[in-house]
Amino acid sequence: MTVPKVDEFLPHPVKIQLPGVEFCLNSSPRWHEVVILAFQHYLVMLGTIVIIATILVPLLGGGDAEKAEMVSNMLFAAGINTLLQTWFGTRLPVVIGGSFTYLIPTVSIALSNSEYDQSQDPDDIFQQSIQRIQGALIIAGILQMVMGFLGFWRIITRFITPLSVVPFVTLTGLGLFVYGFPRLAKCIEIGLPALVLLVIFSQYFPNLLKSRSAVFERYAVLLTVAFAWIFAELLTISGAYNGRSVNTQFSCRTDRAGLISGAEWIRIPYPFQYGGPVFFAGDAFAAMAAAIVAMIESTGTFIAASRFASATPVPPSVLSRGVGWLGVGTLIDGALGTGNGSTASVENTGLLGLTRIGSRRVVQISAGYMLFFSILGKFGALIASIPLPIVAALFCVLYSYVAAAGLGFLQFCNLNSFRTKFILGFSVFMALSIPQYFNEYFLISGHGPVHTHAIWFNNIMQVIFTSAPAVALGLAYLLDATHSYGQGSVRRDSGRHWFEKFWVFSADVRSEEFYSLPYNLDRFFPSF
Repeated sequence: MTVPKVDEFLPHPVKIQLPGVEFCLNSSPRWHEVVILAFQHYLVMLGTIVIIATILVPLLGGGDAEKAEMVSNMLFAAGINTLLQTWFGTRLPVVIGGSFTYLIPTVSIALSNSEYDQSQDPDDIFQQSIQRIQGALIIAGILQMVMGFLGFWRIITRFITPLSVVPFVTLTGLGLFVYGFPRLAKCIEIGLPALVLLVIFSQYFPNLLKSRSAVFERYAVLLTVAFAWIFAELLTISGAYNGRSVNTQFSCRTDRAGLISGAEWIRIPYPFQYGGPVFFAGDAFAAMAAAIVAMIESTGTFIAASRFASATPVPPSVLSRGVGWLGVGTLIDGALGTGNGSTASVENTGLLGLTRIGSRRVVQISAGYMLFFSILGKFGALIASIPLPIVAALFCVLYSYVAAAGLGFLQFCNLNSFRTKFILGFSVFMALSIPQYFNEYFLISGHGPVHTHAIWFNNIMQVIFTSAPAVALGLAYLLDATHSYGQGSVRRDSGRHWFEKFWVFSADVRSEEFYSLPYNLDRFFPSF
């Protein structure tokens, strides 16, 4: 009879920093690997931008040329915003890209503007819509800058505990499920093989081949996109989609994106290229609600990125600083006429977990790709014409990693406490159920359950309550702060004692190692 070792009965120890990360925040692979890894980050974030432009541009009255312009503008802004965030914001390896959160206010602007005068030229409608979106985004960016740089977000996030982080970060990944398999299934013969390939390349090949070079683990996204794209091209050339429905051809064919024909060879985006911003109070209020939701979602992404970069928990002052620079990014979005606001990219954070490389330098080089391909329009459009079901296959895995990062904070909580079980279960369930109700109501009725004469108020409610992370954070934060308040065990059950030392920036020397600004700029943006 084999006697088990004593340590086999011991629970897994709590880890403030995630082990198993090959390159952490301040380290970096060799340069040739950095270049390839950075290109993967560019590919992943590009998919979100193309999806947003595909949804928004037709509603704004634009065609293929305007769609290519919007992709170029968003890429250019994303490159600048990513560099600003990694240099002066949280200093985490996060990509700042397009946000699905802003689609509700921007679509509302597009529909109200197109219905105003049907006799107008579509180009004029597109330009006027962009001008209104510019004004709304500028106001939203100012709100985020005030919340971040004046320390209001620091006050709020200081009371976040591991217990409230779990549903919050988990729903940051799970809340985007509609952009995963449902979009993959629009062309199942391309999307499903891409998903299977990504899982095999990233999870099975490294173990089966026992390769020391970790090629499949690090470059699984690039290999998957290459094989799936070639397969889609072969199906298109062979005539497999001839005679199929318009929707099927648009999703499956590789020659229906319209980006290559609409893009210019060289184009440099510049501020207010569509004219000066136009300000409407209703547009601004709806965009400000989206900005608050973007702050919440970005905070969840920052927390997940800190885990995958093997950093310590992010101090509240650094989260506030990151939100301030997120506001600068939204302001830049408005000035460049991107038609969409910014948020920390969930899919790129998932890529950190997939590759196990949380290097800041990799993300900064990926920002260089964004700037380069936004200017060289035809080349950028060629890469952006990847069929969207392939992109959705990547999202299925990458969003899952972020959701798992949230679940990882359970190790800091007392899972044998009924208080913990209630807060976790209730906040997660309601964060899935409430957005589903709002979305279903909108699909059936054409408007949300909050339907007043004030469209801006309706949009605010729709933006907030269709965001799973916003609902999860609101409920978990409130319940954790009020349920059984004053009892001695609450602090330890919530895991608060694990995070208290990181509430003050200077309380742990590792905070300065990971999050200090370069060139001694902390004196201008103090982390108090």
